[in-house]
Amino acid sequence: MDSFTFASSSDLKTRVNVKVGRLEGYEKPLPYSTLLRKPELRHRGSNLSPTSEVYVTAQIFADSKPLAVHAQTRYRTFKNSRVWNEWLELPVNYSLVPLNAQLALTVWDLSPVGNEGARGHHIPFGGTTISLFDDDGTLRKGRQKCRLWRHKPADGFSDSTTPWAPKKPRRGQEEKHVYANDKHGRRAAELERLSELLKKHEMGEIPDNKWLDQMLFRQIERMERTNLRHASTLEPARLGQAANADDDTATGLGIDGQTPDDDDDDDDDDDDDRNAIFYLYIDLPRFDHPVVFTDHEYPPPPLSNIRVRNTPTSDVRLKPPPEVHFAAGIDTNTPGYGDPNGTHLIRIYDPEVGFSDNPAETKHRSLVRNQRIGMLDRHLKPNPKTRDQLNAIMSYGPTAELSAEEKDKIFKFRHYLTRDKRALTKLIKSTSWTDPNEVKQVIQLLPKWEEIDTDDALELLAPNFTNPDVRAYAVDRLRKADDEELMLYLLQLVQALKFEPDATSDNPEYSDSSLAAFLISRSAANILLGNYLHWYLMVELDDRSSLDPQAVAYRKLYARVSYDFMQELEKTAEGQARRKTLLRQGEFITVLSKLSEDAQSSREDRQRKIDKLKKALADPKNELIKIDPPLPLPLDPTIHITGVVPEEANVFKSTLSPLLLKFKTDKGKGDCFSMIFKVGDNLRQDQLVIQIISLMDRLLQKENLNLQLSPYRILATGALAGAVQFVYSKPLSDILASTKYHNSILEYLRRNNPVSAPPPSSSSSTNNNPTPTVSSILGVRKQAMDTYVKSLAGYCVITYLLGVGDRHMDNLLLSPSGHFFHADFGYILGRDPKPLAPSMKLSVEMIDGLGGSSLEKNPDSQFDEFRQYCFTAFTTLRRSSSLILNLFALMQDASIPDIKLVGGEMAVKKVEERFCLQLSEDEAVAFFDNLIHRSLEAWGPVVIDRLHSLTQGWRT
Repeated sequence: MDSFTFASSSDLKTRVNVKVGRLEGYEKPLPYSTLLRKPELRHRGSNLSPTSEVYVTAQIFADSKPLAVHAQTRYRTFKNSRVWNEWLELPVNYSLVPLNAQLALTVWDLSPVGNEGARGHHIPFGGTTISLFDDDGTLRKGRQKCRLWRHKPADGFSDSTTPWAPKKPRRGQEEKHVYANDKHGRRAAELERLSELLKKHEMGEIPDNKWLDQMLFRQIERMERTNLRHASTLEPARLGQAANADDDTATGLGIDGQTPDDDDDDDDDDDDDRNAIFYLYIDLPRFDHPVVFTDHEYPPPPLSNIRVRNTPTSDVRLKPPPEVHFAAGIDTNTPGYGDPNGTHLIRIYDPEVGFSDNPAETKHRSLVRNQRIGMLDRHLKPNPKTRDQLNAIMSYGPTAELSAEEKDKIFKFRHYLTRDKRALTKLIKSTSWTDPNEVKQVIQLLPKWEEIDTDDALELLAPNFTNPDVRAYAVDRLRKADDEELMLYLLQLVQALKFEPDATSDNPEYSDSSLAAFLISRSAANILLGNYLHWYLMVELDDRSSLDPQAVAYRKLYARVSYDFMQELEKTAEGQARRKTLLRQGEFITVLSKLSEDAQSSREDRQRKIDKLKKALADPKNELIKIDPPLPLPLDPTIHITGVVPEEANVFKSTLSPLLLKFKTDKGKGDCFSMIFKVGDNLRQDQLVIQIISLMDRLLQKENLNLQLSPYRILATGALAGAVQFVYSKPLSDILASTKYHNSILEYLRRNNPVSAPPPSSSSSTNNNPTPTVSSILGVRKQAMDTYVKSLAGYCVITYLLGVGDRHMDNLLLSPSGHFFHADFGYILGRDPKPLAPSMKLSVEMIDGLGGSSLEKNPDSQFDEFRQYCFTAFTTLRRSSSLILNLFALMQDASIPDIKLVGGEMAVKKVEERFCLQLSEDEAVAFFDNLIHRSLEAWGPVVIDRLHSLTQGWRT
């Protein structure tokens, strides 16, 4: 099927243009009897000469009103025919004209006497009105033949009396409106056919033949003039037939839609009109594509104009459209809901829809929650049925929407619920923050509430909650968290600064923000927190990807916070030294960025890039060969580096040419730290995933479940730059392609973790049956096999929950000690560039490293242990789903590529779907077990892995 391309009229920022071509027609000379009865007619220009000087005006109308002033043709003298061939530009754009816009064209004659409708000495010769858009809403284009109504100016009315084209006769009346002369009818039909061919010729559908085309055009013009002469003689006969029609057609419509007047005073004009037929030929602009009418879509009004300040978004969110039930007999699929005439309904934009409350609901809420009843609520206690309903509401996740009845119930029993720490966020969502009475009652309850958990405190810092007292209460709860726990949420807390009241204003007193003051004070007291806070702020300041006023305001916000942080450092005992350390880190990152950019922009081969890098690292000017005093590494401030090892540097084979650097530390001779640094890549998404993995690892260890996860460190040092910890490991693709390991993960583990026997002893020689000092599983040391089983289970669960995509054997890594882990998180939240992508990456080769999935074939298989670790990890993380979802909610305005792509709220819902919170724990275990087996049986990932290996081999 051919593709159809069109343009929107709202995007057409061009003036309306029309080319006035020529006037063709014929009229009989006025008889002397008429001139004697009306002597003023003898002075009209059109009665003196068939090519008298006339001019044309054009004006745009809509809804019977002019949209702009008219434009007119220049003065011309004519010899043989009235031809202008002049373009007129009207002072209005196509993007602004409505669907019912009409172009009114009037031909003006000259008369020294004038009459009714005259403008001085100018009287209407005739007028015609043509719509700019056809019945399908497509802009008209090309040559148009417009019927001219004699002695009438174009009116431009919605029901115009000067239509450009004749109306079609009613059904059953065709025989009454046929031409009296069959020869003339055939000539008219032939002209219609030629007119369609001319349009195709203009569109380029018929090839040009210049000498033949000119002859043809002249012949067509002669045929048109002849046809007009015959039509003028037949016009009175046709109108007479129409006058004698039945009563239902007594309006006397002729083939041209003409209605004879009943006023006897105008008989002479009517006689004159019946003996004249004129057509005005015009040209409308042509465009490369059809132009379809589209109305201008007005953006919704800003929330600040609708709601008062500090109103939570839970009250401001666009409400879903109400559910409408149509009565029997109404067909909603038909335009006009069943109207056979196709009358279109008019849709009017109402800015209050979705923003303002329903007046009936507002009145109901005010009656239910008035202050007198509120005083009685203090001693209310729910009955067993209501208590069960409240418990069910408390189990809702952070993304659940509360109904009006549930909100009223929570607010009614708010005093009773103060003992339930889960209920506070539900009460905040149930409060109408535009009602001062309700706000006062809720704020008074905050100090009496049971201490909430960290996940609820983080939820209260989301954009849904903007009341300063509520956010200050959440910050007070975070003050009780230790620095190690606070480090897990610091990335989200920096983003939460955007949601503070007046965060983007130019108010110099913004330092009073409870969250900003809290982060600054805690980071100034702890060098680790201070290091990461500084670099998180630097990344936000470096992000210039958007020129949106909101983004500019955010950069100003982070600049103020960074300034206040430096001011706070001055007040501490080691403030000057820490400020100097942060400055040295900035210089260190600047040098690495310059080296990375040089390697990336160089067109030399990889080996020359490596040689140049080693030479630059050894150059004392770059101050990397020796770093004194030792510098806390921005990636991990617990590591103090003393210098780079130039000979160990490398450049990866990649488009961005990442640098592999090895640094000496102050822990002693031989102790080094390796990291990757690259420019041109947004590492904030990888940084977020690693942070969530670290958090999940901590949550699992709280339940005494250590899955040997390896969340290596990632730090974005700029919008398109960052550092990554290098962990010695091998991609599974290399292991499976190596004959040294017999293309087996299990053999790789055996080679790197052999089982050794103890030295001979007296006891052993006596018994002649030595026992190994190290237990083994499948020929691998038990510790290494346990590490592989646990880490494989942990990453399978976590990458499934985060929807990590683009999984292949090159970004699945295995260390010699058995630590399995994933790298490269460029696709998350279920996105994947490859088709047939599985929900969880688990291949047969990975299970073979466990001894296979069949206990019958291999009794020592660790597949069952792997499954049990998966089930335990999945159910454990489901209990902490609220915390993880709240962290994603705080990142909705961060420049995380996949979160921006799917939308902030949708990103949270995509993660929530993978937790399967609607299932019971047993159902969740069964679901994950089925997921494991489906991943092993899927053939799509196998094909993709083979194709990926072939592609990588071809590139190599």
